[in-house]
Amino acid sequence: MKILVADDSGIMRKIIIRSLHSIGMTDVVEAANGREAVELFKLHGPDLVLTDWNMPEMTGLEVVQELRGLGSQIPIIMITTEAQQRQVIAAIQAGCTDYLTKPFEADFLREKLDKYITV
Repeated sequence: MKILVADDSGIMRKIIIRSLHSIGMTDVVEAANGREAVELFKLHGPDLVLTDWNMPEMTGLEVVQELRGLGSQIPIIMITTEAQQRQVIAAIQAGCTDYLTKPFEADFLREKLDKYITV
């Protein structure tokens, strides 16, 4: 299973990737902004996307809209500090599969992933 991790914070990408590795998910592609996420999605065809909301070039919400516009139905999980109900609703309406607020524990990420994949 290939996972695309999109976050403009290199530290946060490392935290997410370390969490993924701790649960056995090692095939990971990293994107530093929304536009790069879409380009890497087209290039690598991941099975799941973990994206931040606030990123340069394209927001996570725009990434979700773009990927859904391409016809992709893969799980997309928004990982962000944005936790207001209207933002969660906007993400779900755009096609986001699930939502995870920062900070998070690796076990909580695993619970989210278990809904969509076999870890």
